[in-house]
Amino acid sequence: MNLPLVFQAGVRDEIDEAYAWYETQQKGLGEEFLTEVQLVLDRIDQNLELHVPIHQNVRHSRLKRFPYAVYYRIDPNRIAIIAVHHSNRDPRRWQSRA
Repeated sequence: MNLPLVFQAGVRDEIDEAYAWYETQQKGLGEEFLTEVQLVLDRIDQNLELHVPIHQNVRHSRLKRFPYAVYYRIDPNRIAIIAVHHSNRDPRRWQSRA
């Protein structure tokens, strides 16, 4: 089942921030981060229920190489991307969006 991925407010900013930070660390690392995020989004799209709900029907899928996870919710007509969140940050930041 392919549902559209819809990014909630702030998600693209989170991705852009992480990209910019990784690019300052090493040229090309930001691109690798974006590739990893896309792989996770593709994996979610291919198997929506691969991950179990962890908070108010929100699920998450971790990036393999970077300390981030994509938080999402399966709605009837879409996949709502709630956050792309660094694992060392306070989870209340993404939980407030659920």
